[in-house]
Amino acid sequence: MGDNMAKIDFGGVIEEVITSEEFSMEKAREVLKDEIVAVLGYGVQGPGQALNMKDNGIHVIVGQREGGDSWERAVADGFVPGETLFDLETAAQKGTIVQLLLSDAGQVATWSRIKKCLNAGDALYFSHGFSIVYKEQTGIIPPENVDVMLVAPKGSGRTVRRNFLDGSGINSSFAVLQDFTGRARERTLALGIAIGSGYLFPTTFEKEVHSDLTGERGVLMGCLAGVMEAQYQILRKNGHGPSEAFNETVEELTQSLIRLVAENGMDWMFSNTSTTAQRGALDWAPKFRDAVAPLFEELYESVVTGKETQRVLEANSAPDYREKLQTELDVIKNSEMWRTGAAVRALRPEKRKR
Repeated sequence: MGDNMAKIDFGGVIEEVITSEEFSMEKAREVLKDEIVAVLGYGVQGPGQALNMKDNGIHVIVGQREGGDSWERAVADGFVPGETLFDLETAAQKGTIVQLLLSDAGQVATWSRIKKCLNAGDALYFSHGFSIVYKEQTGIIPPENVDVMLVAPKGSGRTVRRNFLDGSGINSSFAVLQDFTGRARERTLALGIAIGSGYLFPTTFEKEVHSDLTGERGVLMGCLAGVMEAQYQILRKNGHGPSEAFNETVEELTQSLIRLVAENGMDWMFSNTSTTAQRGALDWAPKFRDAVAPLFEELYESVVTGKETQRVLEANSAPDYREKLQTELDVIKNSEMWRTGAAVRALRPEKRKR
């Protein structure tokens, strides 16, 4: 069952992508009609992908530790214990496609049990290249008699679900590491469409994890949080009130400017601001670029060499991990900047109407 790719010009570089026009939902259902997709883990990515596939008519079951919050969430979402909701091993045994959507540390902790449940011809599915690429540290080496594939949505699990419900879809990358059955590619693309991807672009496990870890630590989260904090503190230091400092640092970005970027790009956003803002942004952007470039070089090297992997596994495997994590998150939540943010959000018109 072949598929065609659309050739797209990405800034002068031609890449091939697959959309629902090249690989329809009907085709995905045909490919997956005899499959049982076992979603292991109902934390971050699990709910969005499982519910989207379920709504698309795919036979989905969930594997999750019984009794915890995630188990109860799966029940609330309509998965029935003993019918479509099981413990991890039972779900893995029942599934012909096993989606390993536990946290990276959780995959390491459970792999020896999950591996025993895989049968010849099954498919092992990841949404992150972490466990496979850093196998020396994770110990996750799939058996040779299964397909090994990846579909990585470029967004959180909540976004995967929200975009599916509003009809916009999520962009996802895909890769095939091991094709035992000769059907790995079509299984991968079918799953990519079934979880709600708007379009799929090819990658490798290595490229996916290197770009993903860099992005999370950089522009998407770490860098963003750091530069916001720096600007807010400078404004406060120079006598600006909390509301003014927050609005000029976060609110205007998230509620206005970033939406213009999303619609038509950075140049379009610049062209739709004042001439004063344009001149300042054009003058200062290269300075910020050059200032942070060495940090991104250091970050990428840390990702590729596995230093970031080691840090993640050591921290996330500690018995008091969740308590320490909550302490760190509470520092952010309780900072003046983000307490101000909570107050500002409460003033939005849609909040006041409730």
